[in-house]
Amino acid sequence: MSAADVSLSPARGGPQPVPAQRDVAYVFSSVTWEAAQRRGMAASEDRLVETLLDHRAVDRMLVCEPFRSAPIRLARRALGRGGSPFPASPQAALCSPVRMRRRDPTDLAALERTCAAYERRMRRDAMALGMERPALIIGHPLLAGFGRFDWAGPVTFYAIDDWTSYPRNEEWWPAYHASFERLRERGRRVAAVSAEIIERIAPTGPTLVVPNGIDPGEWLAPGRAPAWFAAHGTPRALYVGSLDRRLDIDLIAAAAHAIPDGSVTLVGPLLDEAHLAPLRHVTNVVIRPPVGRAEVVALIAAADVCLIPHARTPLTEGMSPLKLYEYLAAGRPVAATGLPPIVRVAHPRVVACSDEPAAFAAAVRRALAIGPAPADERLRFVRDNTWRRRHEPLLALALG
Repeated sequence: MSAADVSLSPARGGPQPVPAQRDVAYVFSSVTWEAAQRRGMAASEDRLVETLLDHRAVDRMLVCEPFRSAPIRLARRALGRGGSPFPASPQAALCSPVRMRRRDPTDLAALERTCAAYERRMRRDAMALGMERPALIIGHPLLAGFGRFDWAGPVTFYAIDDWTSYPRNEEWWPAYHASFERLRERGRRVAAVSAEIIERIAPTGPTLVVPNGIDPGEWLAPGRAPAWFAAHGTPRALYVGSLDRRLDIDLIAAAAHAIPDGSVTLVGPLLDEAHLAPLRHVTNVVIRPPVGRAEVVALIAAADVCLIPHARTPLTEGMSPLKLYEYLAAGRPVAATGLPPIVRVAHPRVVACSDEPAAFAAAVRRALAIGPAPADERLRFVRDNTWRRRHEPLLALALG
């Protein structure tokens, strides 16, 4: 996929040129600035915030965190769990609202009150920064619809996931649907990482599909893989990402059996230990905790084949897997479940298959036979899929 694939929905019309010097506010979906820093500013919305903070079209910038529990925030800071401080300046500020409760309510009337309280704080901080009717980009799926924002605009919802199928947030699914109904009533703009998410939200305003991208600085010269990975049996297969029910463990086991002298390494936060437990009995499967960004890049660059063994669910069918772009930025061949956003990439080193174990095992062997990309092909992919190229049409939508 090249930058040419990032386009406005044909029914909505093409993007207008990005205007000069607009005030902009962005609201994170679920994390704080410190949490984004701890994960290496590697997620989709982290990258967008980085772009907004130094983009030529942005004058003053307000970065907004979701509500956080005041007691928990104080406890985290007492334990030294904060990240790098926000780079505040006369042109940029961080909005960090706190409350006593930890989680958003699920009752719609209570949610409306919560969103109204958040909006009051956000407006106060925008005025303190001297903003004049800022353009808003909202990653938070509840605030995107329930927020009134009559003091700002236009309002664009940036959907990095299909929140209505995110298992860990199931109790809020009705609230997400209600928020998206408000979003449609208000004709708000929607940018999403996949066409499937756009279709599920069914916006009435302008839309944009913005797949994930690449930071060239990370991939031009990857470092050396850690010794523990180099010691694993070859060929070395690798998966990097959340270790939970999005993974089809039967596909992982099939990949391990396809390379009996090799190894399958899973690296990431173990969010569902019970789901991954059967893999503990597969001798050439290794489960490792999360690592820093530089080590992620080095691991991918040293793998012989990279894996996306996702189960076929509404959540995974709506994803634009960031790992796919990172695997290809390192020139690695990829074996993946043939989900729509993956098939749409149509890259010669991506072997997409059905979600049958035998098919996935064959895809692993086929990807290994294809082998890594030559340097010119790899660098061309990096150049054509940068985050900055992804963000230009998004800013045209949100600021125009």
